[in-house]
Parts: sequence; C-alpha cells; structure tokens
Amino acid sequence: MADEKDKRKNHIRRAVALQYQPERSQAPIVSATGKGWLAEQIITLARENKVPVVEDDNLAGVLSSLSLGEEVPQELYEAVAAIYAFVMEADRRTSGE
Repeated sequence: MADEKDKRKNHIRRAVALQYQPERSQAPIVSATGKGWLAEQIITLARENKVPVVEDDNLAGVLSSLSLGEEVPQELYEAVAAIYAFVMEADRRTSGE
C-alpha cells in the first residue's frame, strides 16, 4: 500500500492536446504537450474552455514523445479513435440529442 502511494506521489503528470482537421491532415496532430506544471496548465486551460479531458497515462506517455504538429502514427489510431468516440458520445449526451 505504501509503495502505491509513493508511486502516485512521485508520478509526473503528462498532458497531450490533439487537434483533428480532416481537411488539413489524415490523422489528429499533436497541438500541445507538457509534463508536470505545464501539463497541469494544459489541463486547466482545456477545462476552462470546455475542451473534453480524457486521462490515460499510458497513451499520454506515448503521445508526448511526438513533436508538435506531428500526426498520430497509425499504430495509435485505435486508441485515439476510442478517445474521440468517448468525447463525441459525451458531447451528444450533454447536448441532449
């Protein structure tokens, strides 16, 4: 139990913002990435602007290795598509459709 608490305490949070514009690219691109304090700022700005936030430490770790403006690689399409589907469903529910 103490080991798990220590892991969380020493965990450095990561955040990656994705943007998808089908008319400009075939896949979502990385529009922001950060860790620690910068990650917290990215998350705060997203929430303040009503941009959905999905927390997935493993995916954030992989995506944070990409450069700004880089397209999500094909190997990650399924994971990113699942997030987009979740966000779209959440939007649908909140808009009352």
